[in-house]
Amino acid sequence: MGWGVWMELERFRAEFPVLERVCWLFTPSCGPGARRVVEAVRAELAEWDSSSWEERDRPAQHSRRVMAGVLGVSPADVALVQSVAEGASTVAASLPDGSRVVVGDAEYRSVAFPWLAAERRGVRVHQVPMPEGVLRSTALIEAITEDTTLVAVSDVQSSSGARVDLVAVAERCREVGARLFVDATQSAGVLRLPEAVRPDFVAVHGYKWLLCPRGAAWLYVRPDRLEELVPLAPNAHSGPRPWTEYYGGPLEYAQDARRLDMSLCWPSWAGAAVALDLVGALDPVSLEEHCLGLAGMLREGLAELGLKCLPSEVPSHIVSVAVPDADAALSVLREAGIRATARAGALRFGFHGFNTADDVARVLSALRPLAGNGA
Repeated sequence: MGWGVWMELERFRAEFPVLERVCWLFTPSCGPGARRVVEAVRAELAEWDSSSWEERDRPAQHSRRVMAGVLGVSPADVALVQSVAEGASTVAASLPDGSRVVVGDAEYRSVAFPWLAAERRGVRVHQVPMPEGVLRSTALIEAITEDTTLVAVSDVQSSSGARVDLVAVAERCREVGARLFVDATQSAGVLRLPEAVRPDFVAVHGYKWLLCPRGAAWLYVRPDRLEELVPLAPNAHSGPRPWTEYYGGPLEYAQDARRLDMSLCWPSWAGAAVALDLVGALDPVSLEEHCLGLAGMLREGLAELGLKCLPSEVPSHIVSVAVPDADAALSVLREAGIRATARAGALRFGFHGFNTADDVARVLSALRPLAGNGA
C-alpha cells in the first residue's frame, strides 16, 4: 500500500469514534456511524422548523447523482426508495402472470420475498439450492432456461459473504433474453460492479457499506426497461413537477426513473448524501484492494488454525467461518472487543476501508482457543 493510500484510509478511519472502543467487523449487518454523517442528521433535525420541502429534498437529489456515478449510469435512471424490498417489489409487480423467476433458495428475504409473493398471482419461481448459504454460479446458470423472465441475485450473499461469477450469470441472461435484477447492498461502497454485467435493475440499500442511515436506498432501471414498471406507491414525487404541483389529477408520471421515487424520510437522506461523499472521496480501486487484501489475510490465518471458511467463487470482502457454536464464539469475540455477526451457524466478518491488519490479528487471537478445542 502506498503512503498516499495509507494516509487517505487513516483519515477515513478517524471519522468513526466507535473504533476507539471496538474492532468493527459488523458492517455486513450495519455500518458504523461516521462523525460527519451523524452531524448531518442532527443538523437536519435542528432545522425542522425553518427549512422548506425543496431544501430538505436537496440531499436526496444529490445522492441520486452520486449513486449514478457509483453505478456508472445517468441520474435519470436512478430512483430514490427506502429499501431493497421496495425496489424488488416494484420490479416484481411488473412481471406478467406466468413469468418465470430464478432466485437462490437462501437469498436474503428482501430479495426473495417479492418474487415469492408474486407466485400468488401466477408468477413461477424456481429456487436454486444454496448449501451453507453459498450460491454457485454453475447451479444458477443451469436454472436459467429459455423461458426465464428474470433472475434475481445478490452480488454478495448476505449469510455467507460469497460472490457468484456475476459476469457469467449476466451473459447467460442475455443469451435467453432474461432480465437481471442485482442486489448490490453487500458490495456497493467497497466492491465495484463489473462493467460487463450490465444489469437491467440494481437495488442498493445504503446502511451497510455506504455508511448511510437506514431508510436511504436506490433503484437503478435500465432506460429501455422503465416503461415496464409502474410506481409501487404513486405519490407527490412521482409526477413531472413535484415541487410546484401537489393536488389532484390527472395521473401523470415523470419521464425518467424519478417516477418510481418514494416519499423521502429527510433525516435519512441528509445523512446519506454526506455518507456517499465520504465513501466517494476514497479511491475505489485502492479501497477494493485494501478490503479484499484484509479478507484474504483472515482466510489464510483461519486456515492455519484449522478453521473452515465458506467458499466464494470470486474474492469477497466478507469472510464466514464455520464453528460448532457460533453464538458462543460470538460471545468470545464480544469479550475481546470485536463486533461481528453469526449467520447460519457461521461467524461473519466484513472489511471496510477503516479496518486494518490489526483487526485481522485480533480476530485470529480471539479464535485461537476455539481452534485448539477442535473447532
